[in-house]
Amino acid sequence: MIGNDIVDIAEAKLKSNWERPRILEKLFTQKEQQLIQHSDDAFLMVWRLWSMKEAAYKLYTQLYPSRFYNPKGFECHIQNKNGIVRFKDFECRIKTQITSAYILSEARLTPSKMTSKVIELKSKNPKSQSEVTKAILLKELSEQYQVSKADLNFQKSEFGVPSVLFNSEKIQVSLSHHGCYGAYAVY
Repeated sequence: MIGNDIVDIAEAKLKSNWERPRILEKLFTQKEQQLIQHSDDAFLMVWRLWSMKEAAYKLYTQLYPSRFYNPKGFECHIQNKNGIVRFKDFECRIKTQITSAYILSEARLTPSKMTSKVIELKSKNPKSQSEVTKAILLKELSEQYQVSKADLNFQKSEFGVPSVLFNSEKIQVSLSHHGCYGAYAVY
């Protein structure tokens, strides 16, 4: 089981309003707000924490199929490039990569190996971004498994959790896109 989230830094700078009164109180715990306030770059910290929460939420909903909104319930703890996110009795490990262009967070339950890729997208249309990211994922899986793309069946559960079926095997995947970037992770 995995989860991922990508944030396009330029897009976030252009469209976010995280400094609006009380927005941090609605999204982040007291400890997280302190991390933001004491950070060398509050903007990057806000979006790093947000991407960690999103990645953890995607992993959580694979384990406990549901849809809900409770960003403050997912509490982030940072240790260099890594971190831990907790929600009730749930805990997962997060690895975050911050570049000049994007922030990518990937969630897993154990320190396991996963395949992931960041994709530069040409379209800003969310539906198109989703389709392109999914097509590249299926192309890579067809090459990895040495099968035709037609033998791979992308599906989403009733709660929007994606997976790819190959024969009777269910491959756990996570997809994300924002601004000019898409990303996928395969467990």
